[in-house]
Amino acid sequence: MASKFATVINCMDGRVQEPVIQWMKSQTGADYIDVITEAGPDRIMASTATASRLILQRILISRDKHNSTNLALVAHFDCVGNPVSRDVHLHHLKQAGKIIETWNLGMHICLIWVNENWQVELIEEIIS
Repeated sequence: MASKFATVINCMDGRVQEPVIQWMKSQTGADYIDVITEAGPDRIMASTATASRLILQRILISRDKHNSTNLALVAHFDCVGNPVSRDVHLHHLKQAGKIIETWNLGMHICLIWVNENWQVELIEEIIS
């Protein structure tokens, strides 16, 4: 039986890695999570076209080579790469979600928030 992959665009902050990986596995049934990391990825994805295209290239590798059908974008509490309020993070997530949706990836997309207790909260789901 082939292994199942999912993809996550996560902050490089090590505190959010484990909770997000475990959440993705439980939500998608994936055996492995391909992790694309940036400092403050929600801000980058919401506003920086060049960085977004670089991230897109990595998403396509995961989708096309590992047959990933699920993608999550993460924002989190106490992010030093994007030191803004929760509300601003959520705005960035939703803006980034709109951009990702235009890529027509054919993937199930989740926008998620990791709170101050390092618990994952689903903010929005997008079917592209």
